[in-house]
Parts: sequence; structure tokens; C-alpha cells
Amino acid sequence: MFKQVEFASEKRNISIAENLVDEVAEYCSLSKEVYGNMLVTIIEAVANAIMHGNRSNPALKVFVSCKVNPDHVVFIVRDQGPGFDYSHVPDPTTSENIEKPNGRGVFLMRKLADYVDFEDGGSTLMIQFKR
Repeated sequence: MFKQVEFASEKRNISIAENLVDEVAEYCSLSKEVYGNMLVTIIEAVANAIMHGNRSNPALKVFVSCKVNPDHVVFIVRDQGPGFDYSHVPDPTTSENIEKPNGRGVFLMRKLADYVDFEDGGSTLMIQFKR
């Protein structure tokens, strides 16, 4: 299975990515745990692409693709923004960051997915889950 979607950078379009995850979960008969991890991770990735990557500019697009392999599922989330320095994302679990209302997305993605890699200066994210 391979599927690709693209949409304008508006928060309401996060539901398009949710629907893609639902479709993949059904196709793969994923466990509830893997489905939950996948859903949270992809929502975080897409929300970051919309709000931080594309700065909620509806003229800019977010692209999400998914490829199902026999032993894993790979998502690619790409925005049209300038990227960011993903090697220096603050740790949200430290005392100076623990009460901040944001800054947990990348941390969550890395904890919930089996593999996360940033490409193209941070504007493309590859996320992998074992089936």
C-alpha cells in the first residue's frame, strides 16, 4: 500500500492525516498500542509542519505519504517552510522546560515511533513504525 495526500496549512486539515492513519491501521490490522502511537506521532508531525514549518500560511502545502512494507510502515511528512535545527531541540523534561506549554512534539515523536529522521534541513520528517 502506498498513499499520498497534500493539503493547505490550516489546523482543520489535520483530520486528513488522521484519516490516513485510520486507513493504514485498518489495512494493517494494527494493535491498539501501535495505532495510538502512530496517530499521536503523525498528528504532532503534521501540526508542527502546519504551525511551525509553514507558519499556518494556507498558501503553503503539507505533504504526507505512507508506504506499508511487510514489517514496517513509513510516513514522510514534508512542509514548504525553511526547516529548523532539529539537533538542538530543548529537552521538555528538564526543570527549566517542564512547565512550558509547548515544545514536546519532537520529544513525543521520538518516544512513540520506532525511527524518526529529519531531512532537508528539518522540513521533511521520516517516521517509521514496526507492524
